[in-house]
Amino acid sequence: MDDVLPVVVIGAGPQGLAAAAHLIERNMPVVVLEAGSAPAAAVAEWGHVRLFSEWPELIDAAGARLLSTSGWQAPGAGYPTGDQWIGKYLAPLATALGDRIRFGSRVTGVSRMGRDRLVDADRGEQPFTVHISPSEGEEYRLQARAVIDASGTWASPNPAGADGLPALGEASAADLLSYRIPDFRDRAGFSGKHTIVIGSGHSAVTAVLALARMARRDPSTTVTWALRRATAGNTFGGGDADELPARGALGIRAKEYVEAGLVSLVTGFRVERVTHDGERPTLVAEDGRTLTADRVVVLTGFRPDLSFLSELRLELDPTLQAPVRIAAEVDPNVHSCGSVAATGAADLAQPEQNFYLVGAKSYGRAPTFLALTGYEQVRSVVAELAGDHEAARRVELVLPDTGVCGGAGLFDASGASLGGACCAPPVALVQVGRAPASV
Repeated sequence: MDDVLPVVVIGAGPQGLAAAAHLIERNMPVVVLEAGSAPAAAVAEWGHVRLFSEWPELIDAAGARLLSTSGWQAPGAGYPTGDQWIGKYLAPLATALGDRIRFGSRVTGVSRMGRDRLVDADRGEQPFTVHISPSEGEEYRLQARAVIDASGTWASPNPAGADGLPALGEASAADLLSYRIPDFRDRAGFSGKHTIVIGSGHSAVTAVLALARMARRDPSTTVTWALRRATAGNTFGGGDADELPARGALGIRAKEYVEAGLVSLVTGFRVERVTHDGERPTLVAEDGRTLTADRVVVLTGFRPDLSFLSELRLELDPTLQAPVRIAAEVDPNVHSCGSVAATGAADLAQPEQNFYLVGAKSYGRAPTFLALTGYEQVRSVVAELAGDHEAARRVELVLPDTGVCGGAGLFDASGASLGGACCAPPVALVQVGRAPASV
């Protein structure tokens, strides 16, 4: 039966499309299930943001080979926006995959045929059953020989509440909060107003930079950057030591704007409650401090949606909710110096045979996932499913060094400056006026 059943890929984002291209190259049937109405639906939601990875790092090799048969030419150097990534690569790749992709198909559950989570008997010999709720029509299910979950984490942003749960009043104030990088080309929504950005990752830095540029042009525009940690720590990244120069530059510019007074940096601010007076939300910290603004942008990271995988046997790290074999490598609490290692099928394997989490979802709650990482993952996973164990074991990627050492630092430490990473001297501050973490 396995010879004729397809491999089901959940998600038609960058890694899901790449997985399908690799499966086609190995003559394996594939069905891609995408909840959105178009490919890379999550990327489209931040299409206005420029990536810190260059074009060659954003194109999967098998995807490029599939596209080249129709005369497609890979873009050259440069840093595309999300919209450009879709238009010049991801959408053409989806077109090449044709009716292998089923849009408007939300996966609501994955299990084994005739076996719930408790049953051992012949479990690995049963096909997967994938339950699908289409945007139109009745729910149905597919049988699959293997399942690759590349659904990402974009649909599950973390809340503003510092304890990982929504702050008191956060749900009722949801219309006044944004959990995405706003499109700052709409200046009217931010110019002349006070905006608070909560978060310390690359998405938060990207938002802070855009707002700081507005503040430089219009002094009536004010920006507050709220961090949960007691110090800035590694918020500003590895600077010149980062082997992705555009990523390192984000932190350098953010430090410049903070030092220039264009951004007010507030540390140790852990949101306990959100109140609002009309259209102006107020954030109340656990220590009683308050911040009131016209706009609040919550960019505190993402988490995997595991709800539709409840009938599968998964071995996930209790902290990150990532596969246990890669957790220590990507955990921001303990990660030491430099780059993380590339991950392959052996690292991603689960007790549920032939089920794999790939892409940003494989990092669980950890930040700083790169497209390159996901492309290497799906190459290895597909090779394993095809029985090419040597290719699955082979590592074909060395990830760029972040330039950051020492993990996230002590959560309540005090007295640290805005200095650089321990791998490199602090970046000098200059007095001047995926990008999402998953790229």
